[in-house]
Amino acid sequence: MVGYVATTTESAAAAAGRRGKQAPAQRLLETATTLFARYGIRAVGIDRVLAESGVARASLYTSYGSKDALVIAYLEHLDRRDRDRWNDAVADIAEPADRILTFFDLALASAPDRGFRGCQYANAATEFPDETLAPVLAHRRWMLDTLTELLQACRTPDAPVLARRIQLIYDGALAGSKLEHAVEPLRTGRAIAAEIIPTG
Repeated sequence: MVGYVATTTESAAAAAGRRGKQAPAQRLLETATTLFARYGIRAVGIDRVLAESGVARASLYTSYGSKDALVIAYLEHLDRRDRDRWNDAVADIAEPADRILTFFDLALASAPDRGFRGCQYANAATEFPDETLAPVLAHRRWMLDTLTELLQACRTPDAPVLARRIQLIYDGALAGSKLEHAVEPLRTGRAIAAEIIPTG
């Protein structure tokens, strides 16, 4: 994982010490990732990101140019992180159907630790309804293409159509988990997906 978040067993001083050894751009990105995910992008002002990262305003402009550019870098970071996370998780999984269900398994594992904040891509799109966020679209396209390829490996008729259905089930499961502050919608979504994935 590229990002770094202090654990509950790590002191604030130790976390600050680690951040102090990083380049300003990385410190800004990691701080923004934590704050944007927890509080929302629009709710977090750039002054707070600068204060908590310990980075001077001039370094923001040198590294990213603006808060808008930092937001795009944050979303690109999420995309890279989540692709790597899924690839690592399926490295030893041979069955295409099980690889598909890994999307749900990862959400089940991470949702409680992340405070049931739902899909960060959907959250960002909700905050910027009039803008096209390229990293969000890229991540969704990657997931849809991955599902389609895996379903084709399962010899699924109309794999692109079923891939879209599974992606929508996944979207709904994440939204339900956020609204209910519980893992049950994710478990239900996984079960529905497992039922419609062809086997044998």
